[in-house]
Amino acid sequence: MTTTGGPTTNGPDGPPRTLLTITVDPGDGTPSAEWTLRCDPPGGTHPDPAAACRALGTVDPAVLMPVPPDAVCAQVYGGPETATIRGSWDGADVDASFDRTNACEIARWDAIAGLFPG
Repeated sequence: MTTTGGPTTNGPDGPPRTLLTITVDPGDGTPSAEWTLRCDPPGGTHPDPAAACRALGTVDPAVLMPVPPDAVCAQVYGGPETATIRGSWDGADVDASFDRTNACEIARWDAIAGLFPG
């Protein structure tokens, strides 16, 4: 996946360049929440789309990439929560999964946490 930065404006004749579906599971295998997020202008079913779009604008797109299998990560358990983010971010396809199973995954979660209300 290649991205060029944070949310930008919609294409003149197309869909929003940033349109995401965010799903959070508290760890029991049943999603507790699912929202859509559109940026420029902020909208969707997300409880605070303006804040989420601002948070997305500060995220390094590399956080959407999985942790490399050979990464050395501290074995710190941050909880059973999982999340997925799918759709389009600044025109690039996104299909990213997040969890809190070790320090590397917790760092990814924390970097994108502005998209998860509450």
